[in-house]
Formats: sequence, structure tokens, C-alpha cells
Amino acid sequence: MSRVLGIDPGYGRCGFGVIELQGRDWECVHHGVMTSDAGLDFEVRLLEIGRDVQELIDTFKPQALALEELFFAKSTTTALQVAEVRGMIQYLAAKSGIQVIGVKPNEVKVAVTGYGKAEKQQVQEMVKTIFKLNEIPKPDDAADALAVAYTGAQKLRFG
Repeated sequence: MSRVLGIDPGYGRCGFGVIELQGRDWECVHHGVMTSDAGLDFEVRLLEIGRDVQELIDTFKPQALALEELFFAKSTTTALQVAEVRGMIQYLAAKSGIQVIGVKPNEVKVAVTGYGKAEKQQVQEMVKTIFKLNEIPKPDDAADALAVAYTGAQKLRFG
């Protein structure tokens, strides 16, 4: 059995998706969003996200962690804070002996839709189709994280 944890990093909302290879198909095991309170100091928010990521690692025991790379940010401060979240997630994965696969946003679009300039809605519709879900996962961060997990799995050539 192969299992991949995908993460769409952020410090306010951080999407996650766990997928598992069943035969020749990838199935969605679990997905959702980790949140942190905007009123807290950044280091406390980082600690909350870290606890949540560690709980996901401990619960689902993935063989790999796919982590979306930073594409753009509205401000330098936001970019730095998301980079710090990414670093903390990479640390937790390494500490747990889990391989980290970095995926770029355009790689996600290509892996999921076949088109590197696909719109967000197209990616989400394909996530629904790939994992045979009744609806698009909400919020968007959860759907994005499943797409990241799928892309990471494709890069590893699990399936």
C-alpha cells in the first residue's frame, strides 16, 4: 500500500489531502483544512499548524508528503511566513522519515488536467473525477491539497 499526504501550505488555512493506492487507482482517504487564529502571534500559529501536521503524519502514516511550492504572494511578509510554514512541514516530514516531494502549481495543473494553464475550477472538477467524489472538496484548500497529493504521487510513479 502506498499513501501520500498532500499539503497546500498557508498559515491561516493549510489544506491537506491523504490519498492511497488501491490496485491501480488512487483513492481519497481524508481531506480538510488546518486553521490558525489570526489573532495569535505567528509563532503560536506555526505551533498549531505543526501539531496538526504531526497528527496527520501519526494518524495516516504516509510514505511520502507532497508539498506545494510557493508561487506568488501578495506581500513579502506573506511569502516569508508561508515559507516558514513550508520549512516546518519539511522538518516534521524529515523527522518522521517521510520523503518530501515539492510540486509547482503548474505541475499540479498538468498532472490533474493535462493543461498547465488550467483554471482553478477545472482542477477542482478533475479532483472530484479522479477520486470519484460526489462533490468538489470544500474549502478550496482541501481540493488543492488532494491535487498536490496526486501530483506528488505521479512524480514518484507509484501508480
